[in-house]
Amino acid sequence: MQNVAVISDSLSCIPRQLIDRYGIVIVPIRIIVQGKVYRDMVDITPSEAYELFLKNSDQFSTSPSSPGQYIEAYRESAKFARSILCVTVSARISTAYNVARLARDQAKSHSPDLDIVVLDSQTVTASEGFIALAAAKVAAEGEELGEVVKAAERVREKVSFFAFLDTVKHVYRTGRAPKIAADVASMLDIKPILTTSAGAVRLKTIARNREQGENRLLEIMRARVGDAPVHVAVMHAYAPERAERLKQRVSCAFDCVELLVCEFSPVMGYATGTDALGLAFYAEEA
Repeated sequence: MQNVAVISDSLSCIPRQLIDRYGIVIVPIRIIVQGKVYRDMVDITPSEAYELFLKNSDQFSTSPSSPGQYIEAYRESAKFARSILCVTVSARISTAYNVARLARDQAKSHSPDLDIVVLDSQTVTASEGFIALAAAKVAAEGEELGEVVKAAERVREKVSFFAFLDTVKHVYRTGRAPKIAADVASMLDIKPILTTSAGAVRLKTIARNREQGENRLLEIMRARVGDAPVHVAVMHAYAPERAERLKQRVSCAFDCVELLVCEFSPVMGYATGTDALGLAFYAEEA
């Protein structure tokens, strides 16, 4: 039995091979297509979900994970670990943090000796994934819960996320922009670059075309990390060829100690639309 298990949610975009390597337990967000419920990354792959989205986006929606799903994740983790760190998407973006805390209280009422820490990542996508991965790597070394939490917090302080949206016609679905604003922006062909700040998704800048948007992503990353060795995740929404090209550009331009390619969860693609690209990254400690 290991000391610490790490849990995250499917919005963290962690590649399956790393989930399996470090034994990370993933709580899936629910995707609803024409009334049928799928568990993200369990019943349906991101690519399969995007194909359904493209067929009929109006019949595509999402639903948060339930307390029962988190309780089940805690029970599963308790089978092989003495304590648990649960890393969630930002509390300002989703109810996951509060749901995970509620589930923790219920789980501890049945297993009072089980130590569970719920950590708000204050971000989303692979930047959340990097926080969970940092924790899981330290847990794999046999460290106690306190050290695992510290590892997650260190990465949380420095990880960044930027996403270039090829279309804005779906962003009204988040409730953060009225449909008329999304329609006007779409007519003007504005392509936003989004980031997270203080736990919320915010507009960083705009681009007029894909080339400009991808160049701007690299410029932003250079300004943040300079020449330091970096951990990088290239993310995409149903655009694997564009993601591979961006990965090659990142590989040539930066000193990458870790370079991943992963798909945006369709839960986010519900608002971003397909062809979105993003970078999550942080500089290696000196």
